[in-house]
Amino acid sequence: MRPSGRALNAMRPIIIETQVTRYAEGSCLIKCGETQVICTATVEERVPPFLKNSGKGWVTAEYGMLPRATHSRMRREAKNGQSGRTQEIQRLIGRSLRAGVDFQALGERQIQIDCDVIQADGGTRCASITGGWVALKLAVQKLMAAGLVKTDPILDHVAAVSCGIYAGQAVVDLDYAEDSEAGTDGNFVMTGRGKLIEVQASAEGATFARSELDALMDLAEAGVSELVEAQKAAVSA
Repeated sequence: MRPSGRALNAMRPIIIETQVTRYAEGSCLIKCGETQVICTATVEERVPPFLKNSGKGWVTAEYGMLPRATHSRMRREAKNGQSGRTQEIQRLIGRSLRAGVDFQALGERQIQIDCDVIQADGGTRCASITGGWVALKLAVQKLMAAGLVKTDPILDHVAAVSCGIYAGQAVVDLDYAEDSEAGTDGNFVMTGRGKLIEVQASAEGATFARSELDALMDLAEAGVSELVEAQKAAVSA
């Protein structure tokens, strides 16, 4: 039995509210159960030096957690510098979102995605990727409406979900109670067409079998499909 009472293949409730901030070109608040992340997209008419005069654009990301996003207060990273965990997560978000973008079509501009966790209950990096895509898509829609981009550079949806082995069973979309005790923990980033972008899976306690990884993959594929449907509803609203 899962702590939440959910079935093994049941996702947490997914809510995506769009245009939640006034100034960003694209923004959303994504809620995956009790995990909540604000994602914003900022369009900048510049690119990193290695892309200057290439005609190609870029997408990058930053990630952070508010001090009371967790059970006990964390110190602000602005005081101490970014942790290795934060750097790893924001690089994952950037890599994931870039996999779904045609940079030639985007033109020589950068879109910066900021993911700020306001409440954490497991799966914050996955929620950031899923919500980050929505903010990115909304920013691109604004560029296209203004005539600054002629061809949609978004190639496909990008979403992510966590899966793991909890109490000996494969489960999808782990909350904190499950994530903190899971024997195997994984994050699966996929496109809307079911193609893999990145898989992060590790044994937290005992090793796991190939058959268990296959079970996690099946759960992830179904979970991402649900997330993609939520994305579609959000960007077309």
